Amino acid sequence: MNNPYIPSTDKDREEMLRAIGVENIEELFSDIPPQVRYVKFNLPEPLSEVEILREIRQMAEMNADLDHYTCFLGAGAYNHFIPSVVKHILSRGEFYTAYTPYQPEISQGTLQSIFEYQTMICQLTGMEVANASHYDGATSMAEAALMAYNIHRRKRRKIIVSPAVHPEYRQVLRAYIRGMDMDVIGDEDLEADIHDLLKFLDQDTICFIIQNPNFFGELEPVEGLAERIHEVGAIFVVVVDPISLGLFKPPGQYGADIVVGEGQPLGNPVAFGGPYLGIFATKMEYVHRMPGRLVGETVDVEGKRGFVLTLSAREQHIRREKATSNICTNQALCALAAGVYLATMGKEGLRKVAELCYHKAHYAARRIGEIPGYQVINKKPFFKEFVVRCPIPPEEINRQLLQHKIIGGYDLGRDYPHLKNCMLLCVTEMNTREEIDRLVDLLKAMA
Repeated sequence: MNNPYIPSTDKDREEMLRAIGVENIEELFSDIPPQVRYVKFNLPEPLSEVEILREIRQMAEMNADLDHYTCFLGAGAYNHFIPSVVKHILSRGEFYTAYTPYQPEISQGTLQSIFEYQTMICQLTGMEVANASHYDGATSMAEAALMAYNIHRRKRRKIIVSPAVHPEYRQVLRAYIRGMDMDVIGDEDLEADIHDLLKFLDQDTICFIIQNPNFFGELEPVEGLAERIHEVGAIFVVVVDPISLGLFKPPGQYGADIVVGEGQPLGNPVAFGGPYLGIFATKMEYVHRMPGRLVGETVDVEGKRGFVLTLSAREQHIRREKATSNICTNQALCALAAGVYLATMGKEGLRKVAELCYHKAHYAARRIGEIPGYQVINKKPFFKEFVVRCPIPPEEINRQLLQHKIIGGYDLGRDYPHLKNCMLLCVTEMNTREEIDRLVDLLKAMA
């Protein structure tokens, strides 16, 4: 064996080439023009495994990872505690290598885990049916708009979306409907609130989309909103932070038709880019319009409890040319993590996490609001994120915080020009009082 990373020997390769009827490996690349076939790269000399591992570790230590840094950044990706059992269950071979049931009915354990995930998402959101997840929260929201479009048999044209919905979610929505006969309105005025958007409701409205808590961490005034939306026959879509549902009323109780959200806070580590998973739940009357796949419970011919892939509009199985959904196999593993997390935490555990987020965030907001030059500008009750107007640009603050191994907040001026010099800070159960007090001291020193 010439190379420990290539297990086949020269003899093995000769036999394989002979079996496929070619003389040498170069023949396999004959379709590639010779001038681009063997480009020389300026690579360093090869290293041993020990040397490679040492170098990679050194490179990894250069990252501002959450094992070494304190994080006050949220804006869609959140640092929550993950019980050890979540990773333990995910790493089991039964799930890790077979997390998508391509031959569904013989994968009873996988189907049961998906069924339990769906059940817990329904309980969490107050909805009647949930699918086995989407790519991420943003694509879930876009899929919800497409589903609403199909519910109206593609006869309506207007999607109303609040400017307080995550800016990147709104970008994904517009990317999804590009080329389709639909318009997204409502977020042209970035300072508009939900009541300002109600004037756009009419018989041409497909759906009305809000985020609650919204992108600024605030709880939206939702009482009576569903009735106004349903008066014109539109669909009410709510984007949620699932952790907040441990403390606040689920959207199903205030009239939501479709509930979507980012499931990353439920047992998946923070990674600013994923993989994440999109939560998607709706009412039973819309189940046949729901994208993605759905696992159901039944009994076999002997009366034993079993699970089946009940609905599968997914592109890889049926009607591929008409599919709209975009889910992939890694989302099943993320959904499993969410299911294990929810089962481990239980109702009381999830409530405790939400309470810790709420109280710690409010403690931090109060302390920061007391610093001369800083102002907490949220006008509504907030959950775990809040907006701070700063005396210097957030970019400069974050640069200085990084020197103290603290990841600061989200610079809102990037997406909301009227919020220049404003920072969105997030506090979760992972932040200690000492960390919050240290952040306050550092901000005070920068004022």
